[in-house]
Formats: sequence, structure tokens, C-alpha cells
Amino acid sequence: MGIASRLAVSRWLWLPFVSLAAGGAWLSAASLWNPSGWPQFFAFWQASLAPDLHLSLLITAGQALLTTLAYAICGTTLSLCLGFIGSILISEVGQQVYGWSVLAGLGQGLRRVLVVPRAIHEMLWGLFFINLWGLDPLTAIAAITIPYSAIVAKVFGDILDDTPRQSFQAILQGGGRPFNALLYGLLPSASKNLLSYSFYRFECSLRSAATLGLIGVGGLGHEIFLSLQSLRYEQVWTFIYALVILNGSIDWCSARCRHRLGCQTRIDLHLNPTASPPPGYIPPQRTPRSTVLLFSLSLGGLLMLVLWSWLYIGSDLTQLMAAQTWRNGQQLMVGVWPLSFGLQAWPQLLGLSLQTLSMSLLAILGAGAGGIVLSFGTAANFFLPGGLFLPQPVSWAQQGVAWLLVGVARLFLLLCRSIPAPIWALIVLFIVFPGILPGAISLGIHNLGILGRLMAEVNENLDQKPLLALQSHGAPNPSVLLYGVLPMTLPRFLAYSCYRWEVSMRETIIVGLVGAGGLGRLLSEQLSSFDSVAVMGTLSCFVALSLMVDWLSHQLRQQLQ
Repeated sequence: MGIASRLAVSRWLWLPFVSLAAGGAWLSAASLWNPSGWPQFFAFWQASLAPDLHLSLLITAGQALLTTLAYAICGTTLSLCLGFIGSILISEVGQQVYGWSVLAGLGQGLRRVLVVPRAIHEMLWGLFFINLWGLDPLTAIAAITIPYSAIVAKVFGDILDDTPRQSFQAILQGGGRPFNALLYGLLPSASKNLLSYSFYRFECSLRSAATLGLIGVGGLGHEIFLSLQSLRYEQVWTFIYALVILNGSIDWCSARCRHRLGCQTRIDLHLNPTASPPPGYIPPQRTPRSTVLLFSLSLGGLLMLVLWSWLYIGSDLTQLMAAQTWRNGQQLMVGVWPLSFGLQAWPQLLGLSLQTLSMSLLAILGAGAGGIVLSFGTAANFFLPGGLFLPQPVSWAQQGVAWLLVGVARLFLLLCRSIPAPIWALIVLFIVFPGILPGAISLGIHNLGILGRLMAEVNENLDQKPLLALQSHGAPNPSVLLYGVLPMTLPRFLAYSCYRWEVSMRETIIVGLVGAGGLGRLLSEQLSSFDSVAVMGTLSCFVALSLMVDWLSHQLRQQLQ
């Protein structure tokens, strides 16, 4: 067997292990269906056809929408600024910029430290900051900023390290200052990927801002949770539709901005950096002066938007240094110090960790499989008129049916990713008893919406020439899909699924907080009983589990390159 064949085999050696783990996870999902919950479940979905449209409720929905948007804008802006600074410190390029060996060691240490805030979900950060500042908007902003800054630092650092450095090195060798080499030699080449990921991070911030509403900081998530608790399903759907409209609008604006920048996808996992641009794409032609003007106007508009967001939510920065904040912080430290992890708790933690791992694995396998299927139905270059499987000319009826099916599929994915995973968990708990199964279903539905859109972008950026060649030789559409499309897209599909597995692992804790099971449910009980020492033990176990999943996901993505 040649080297290439051995490499090809080694890439897929992990498939039997994943299949075995998935089978074990399914067997461990011992939750039973709850027949008595079906009437409530059907009543919830029937209410989607008749949302409450009273003026007072619409005003409340509009105010909650603006609150969610303001939280996302402030959190994203702070996390991008802090994350960019962190990316310079932890990246290899940054080490060449600041040069000192002491700072280089500091950067490596910072890279290791940042894995901890990255592994803890923003809702847990929100619960922590509530103990410091109460339900002040500063709680929501800080809860988004802390983990997202660590995530942005890692991703931005990888982007800077993966960007070609010829211009950067040329400026350094010409006697230029390292900072100037970074500013003029590297950032222009990396700017598209940096901006593209910034748009993606803003979309994630919207979902996080809605999720944080469940702990009482306001916004659409808070209104949905209150209405769902009082069984006012018509009001629930009013707020859900507002959330869908908000996410859909931001999604459309983000796609338009990335198209103008020439960015093909929301997030690049560097599996195929030489991918060709989508067919028919014409890069924008702008003079340097107009580019500078457009950038200046965009920056000015962004600053105005951030200022409006901060003024709208009315956060009080003086609380950062207030005496009450320090007293609350001291009380928290006294409650968990000295750290004491009893050995008697570890068997329970180990069992719940296996349940949590099973929950995330079941969720991502279901979301990945469903995302692959729906990605073909929502991509613009397959089943729409003029696409690969519906070439022109076609009748008006065929065009209408094609647009209807694609539109319904896209709307379904938008609904799946717009509703926070804990809300999905509360809905699923109508008909499933608490356990890992409702958690896996809710996480799977939420991640299905995200993966389906990411995978559809992969399909839309495919090089059509090999596929058209297969069709010209008489290959039927199923053969073109099986032998032409999947070999080019499957590695990236799997890479996206591995990436979302990391995120899904972090989200298991929040569906557990609403009763889905795993470590999250144990943490909810410990928080209710104010057992700070036990909370620290559970969080430590969860962080270790998240880091293990991050490492496994990274190894799997390395095999796909």
C-alpha cells in the first residue's frame, strides 16, 4: 500500500470509534416519552398560527428586540477589541512583533489560560456576574464579552498565523518597525477573514444575548421564558417571530457584507485555502480613495451604533468599582475558599460527565446528518431555477415550487437556530421525561439550523465544472450528487460538525440547567442550594470535559485536512 493510500485509510480510522460511541450514547439515553404532555405540545404549535398581535405586546416585543440587539452589539464590540489584542499576544506573528522573549513566554502562557473562559458558557458567566451586579445590563455584556474574547483571540491568532507573510517579512527585512509590518504587511491580507469571522461572531452574540434573557437580564429570551412559564403560547410565538425576524435580518445583512468583501463563508476552517470563488462572482472594483471613504463611513456608523446601544440599555459603569461589587466578590471568594473536592463526589461526577458527553455526541450526530441533507435543499445552486439539478428553461409552476421548497427549508433552518437551545429543551420536555434525550434533541435542533446554513454555503461555493462534466457524460443526478458533490464537500461538512461539537459540549450545561440532565442539572441543584464548593467541583469537571472534547475535535479536523 502506497503512502497516499495509507494516509487515506488513517483519516477514516476514527469512524468505527465514533460509531461505537454513538451507539453507547443512544443506549444510555434511557428517557421515556411522556404521553400526558402531548396536548400541551400540540397546543404550543397550534399557537404559532395565531400569535398575539395586540399593540401593547408588539411594543414590548420591539423593546425586547432592541435590548437583545444592543446587548449583542456591545458584547461583540468589546470581545472583538479584546480578542484582537489577545490574538497579537498569543500568535506566532505577534511574537515577531513584540520580540522580547519574556513577552513571548507570556503569550504562550496566555494561550493556555484562555482555554478556561472559552470552555465556560456565557450563561454561567451571567449567573456569576448576577452575584456581583444583579440584573444590571452590565451582567449580560460581561457574560458575552469574557468567553467571546477568548474565542476571538484564538481564532484571530490562527488567522494571522495562517495568512501568507511575504509582505510582512519584506517590511521587516527592509528595516521597518514590527508594528508597521503588522499594520501594512499582514493585516491587509488577513482583513477579509478577520471581518468575515467578526460578522459570524456577531450572529453568535445575538443568539447568546437571547439565551442570557433566561436568567432575567431582559431581551427577547426573557420574554419568551416568562410567557412559556405562564403557558401563554400566543405571546411566546409573538416573541419568537420577533427573534426570527431579528436573526434573519442580521443574517441577510451579514451575507451581503461578506459578499461585498469577497468572503465565501462565515467561518473558514482552513481545510481548502485554495478554493475557487463561487461561479459568477465578480470582486468589487473600488479605487483606493473610495475604499478609504467606505471604511471611514462604516467605522463611523459602527461607533454611532455602539454609542446608541450603550445609551439604550443604560448600563452603569460605576458599578465596576463600587464598594458593593467588592463586597459581593469577597463573599463569593469566602464561599468557595479553601477549595475542597471530596472524593465521594467524583463517582457521581464521572457518571454525569459520561451522560453529558453522550448528550453532545447524539446532538451533533443528528444535527450533522440533518444539516447535510438540508444543505442541498437550501443552496442556491442546486434546486433553484438555473441550478445544477433544475437547469433552464423551466415552467413558471416549476419555478414557483422550487422557490417555495427552498424558502420553506431556509425558514426552517432559521427558526431552528434563532430559538435558544434552552427554549427548545423546555418545549421538548413537554413530551419527554428529563434526561439526556431531551437535551440531545434540543441541542440537535439548534445546531441543525447553524450547521445547515454553514454547509449550504459550502455547496454554494463549489466549483461547478466537474459536476457539469459528469452531467454531460450522461450521469444521473443521484450519481452526480454521490460521486461529484459529496467527495468535495464531505470533509468540510465533517469539519464543521466537529467544530460545532465543541460548541455543543459547552451548551449541554445550559440545557441541563432547565432540567435536561447531565452535569447541568446537577449544577442547577447545587446553585439552588447555594453549595458554592460543590459548584466549583462540578464546573472544574465540566471544564476538563470541554477541553477533552476540544482536543478530540481538533484531532479529527486535523485528520480531515
